[in-house]
Amino acid sequence: MNAQDPRTPLDERLKWVESISRLLDNQFKVPGTNFRFGLDPIMGLVPIVGDLSSFAMSGVLVMTMARHGASRYLVIRMLFNIFLDAVIGSIPIVGWLFDFGYKANQRNVEMLRRHYQEGKYQGKGTGFLIAVLLAFIVLFGVLLYGLWKLAEYLWLWASSVW
Repeated sequence: MNAQDPRTPLDERLKWVESISRLLDNQFKVPGTNFRFGLDPIMGLVPIVGDLSSFAMSGVLVMTMARHGASRYLVIRMLFNIFLDAVIGSIPIVGWLFDFGYKANQRNVEMLRRHYQEGKYQGKGTGFLIAVLLAFIVLFGVLLYGLWKLAEYLWLWASSVW
């Protein structure tokens, strides 16, 4: 395979990133169609826990990509992708449908592949990695707080209806 082939592994060290991304976003195919989906929308069926698990797994993938040379700008775009996926994905029904179509992990791997092909690899930056980890923890906290408030609101609403 050549460097322009989209199926070319990014790097042997990042091969597992592609595998996990495929598992989360594209592992299964609906028979008779080209429609693919992964574990992300399936995990999203479990309220709160499924979305948080998917967000955490996506965060680990971004951290790994950052450690292996993704630029600051690229990592910020990747974090935005997974945050958008987690926030919209946590909305009942609408979020579940969104999870089938918006494949944040696959998008992130494709962005990293283009980043490598364009020769923008930057090596590892430990200081930047710590900043990304802190940003991820803050985003995780905001998401957790938002999900908690949503669950609280739904509980109060359901209690008033019954």
